[in-house]
Amino acid sequence: MASSVTPTPLLKDELDIVIPTIRNLDFLEMWRPFFQPYHLIIVQDGDPSKVIKVPEGFDYELYNRNDINRILGPKSSCISFKDSACRCFGYMVSKKKYIFTIDDDCFVAKDPSGNDINALEQHIKNLLSPSTPFFFNTLYDPYREGADFVRGYPFSLREGVPTAVSHGLWLNIPDYDAPTQLVKPRERNTRFVDAVLTIPKGTLFPMCGMNLAFDRELIGPAMYFGLMGDGQPIGRYDDMWAGWCIKVICDHLGLGVKTGLPYIWHSKASNPFVNLKKEYKGIYWQEELIPFFQAATLPKECTTVQSCYKELSKQVKAKLGKIDDYFNKLADAMLTWIEAWDELNPSTQLANGK
Repeated sequence: MASSVTPTPLLKDELDIVIPTIRNLDFLEMWRPFFQPYHLIIVQDGDPSKVIKVPEGFDYELYNRNDINRILGPKSSCISFKDSACRCFGYMVSKKKYIFTIDDDCFVAKDPSGNDINALEQHIKNLLSPSTPFFFNTLYDPYREGADFVRGYPFSLREGVPTAVSHGLWLNIPDYDAPTQLVKPRERNTRFVDAVLTIPKGTLFPMCGMNLAFDRELIGPAMYFGLMGDGQPIGRYDDMWAGWCIKVICDHLGLGVKTGLPYIWHSKASNPFVNLKKEYKGIYWQEELIPFFQAATLPKECTTVQSCYKELSKQVKAKLGKIDDYFNKLADAMLTWIEAWDELNPSTQLANGK
């Protein structure tokens, strides 16, 4: 069953790279051999009058807050400000099938042999091979060269399901919350685990947005990074909120989520005291959020990502609104996001989730 080695199509015309930033994008020089063939969508956060410099030779479009307000009008209220959650605007305006998103403090990592890791190529491999959410394969990804399904794996499940999300990891600075950062300030991740696995159905995970790829046609409308940052009582939960939502929807629609390779080199630890201020309410609220998502079910008539997401927003309002009024605002923003998505992407309304 394992696939033979075939050169991975680069998907040059089918993938956009989305980068949120507040600074000049010198980090792209290191990524040039891997990113230059692709179109970049840069979402500039913070002061829109500041000019962001992009190295020569990249094909890109850049959107700042003024552009977001102009394109979305009143619906721009659903896009976060002064938070990397603004990146999801790039998902919305893309016209490609796949998205890869990366933070501007992420550099090219090396594998244990000292070779540069082409993170984008590995994400594409992950997205183009099936996932196995319904039965765990103890050799992890059975579609990888040199692996297969183990004895006792049902033949009826070996075809797998489409992969909607590829979640990559990080060497050097781990993706920790503020309390863990405070007690382990010098900890660095040096463990390179050469594995990709499908996250099983019914299992949630903390999704990190700094090294992430997804099939926009399969799951794009649910990749909303929430209301965070400026004017909101919480930050640094944007990608995790999206991760919980997409996992519930992928489980319902029979889609897969992979995690593991590729690694990037995360170069800069954010300030744990600043992070604690942003995360404080989230750390407190997550003890109720996780059981909510673990128990969330969607009705059979929800057959598109949009209909699933609208149903989830109703449940957020009904069940989480009582924790804090913020969740009522977030539930409304989820609906605004879907309306804005459908306005900019009219053709995806029927295509999703089929």
